[in-house]
Amino acid sequence: MNSSRGITIERHFIDQQELHPEASGELTRLLHQLAFAAKMITKEVRSAGLSDILGEAGHMNVQGEVVQKLDEISNDVIYRSMDHAGVLCCMASEERDEMIAIPKEFRCGKYTLAFDPLDGSSNIDANVNVGTIFSIHKRVTPEGTPGQVEDLLQPGRKQVVAGYIVYGSSTMMVYTTGHGVNGFTLDPTIGEFLLSHPNMKIPPRGKYFSVNMGNRHFWSEGVRRYVDHLTTPNKELGTPYSLRYIGSMIADVHRTLLYGGIFMYPMDYKDPQNPKSKLRLLYEAAPMSMVVEQAGGLSTNGRMSILDVQPKGLHDRVPLFVGSKEEITDLNHFIEKYNVI
Repeated sequence: MNSSRGITIERHFIDQQELHPEASGELTRLLHQLAFAAKMITKEVRSAGLSDILGEAGHMNVQGEVVQKLDEISNDVIYRSMDHAGVLCCMASEERDEMIAIPKEFRCGKYTLAFDPLDGSSNIDANVNVGTIFSIHKRVTPEGTPGQVEDLLQPGRKQVVAGYIVYGSSTMMVYTTGHGVNGFTLDPTIGEFLLSHPNMKIPPRGKYFSVNMGNRHFWSEGVRRYVDHLTTPNKELGTPYSLRYIGSMIADVHRTLLYGGIFMYPMDYKDPQNPKSKLRLLYEAAPMSMVVEQAGGLSTNGRMSILDVQPKGLHDRVPLFVGSKEEITDLNHFIEKYNVI
């Protein structure tokens, strides 16, 4: 840890760029802008209770969820930080129905950005940790032309960068470029992100599980039996596990990354003819899964790694299981045995 003191996120970006002589600097500039947006959103979150920006905005988003005022503010901050930077060809937000085009007056770059501007925002009035999740792909359509939806509809395995920013007792930015995971904590006294968690690794097994137990009766048999396994006392197996569930996905997965265990949001079979998933593939599941897998963990939708799921639409939803390697392996055994997810 001492060797990382004083390393700013900007220096880290530049050091990483120098490892790739062919790099144009666009990705570095993109990450700079995301770090800047994180500082702006931190300011808004910190002052929310004093600025009359808590509470609902008065309308629904494309997901059918009530939009919070800070959702809109965070969405606007990220858009205005990125639209003119010349590094993106298009964007997509959990809060917007359609692809977000780059204004014609600005240069179109070679990357895409999909983001959840404020994950967990329904808990903001209760002062619960919230965060921003981001996913970056390299475009597949010709450079120099306006971005298209197909540039965004790529599997998580093709992400060039994925990460998240947690706004809590401190602001922390965690990201990966496919070569390990690093975490940076915002020092408010100097306004800089400093490397605080170099080369993050998730423990191979933990002792916590995170899931909304209120939905237990609507899960598949395999998932129910796996949770029964986690909660049944057995000294040899190290159970029971302790339940830790905040209800803010970014906070739950961040804790899982640090301490190990498993985070689950299974398929909901309340209506067996129309089972439903909640978490968005592009904005939540794929980027968080890339971070965890790069830290040595695993992810699955019950059949395959989340990173191998091909999105068909901007707002596809998937079941998500992500965490330590041994927990996900155990879960897969239960799912395979009972042949359902």
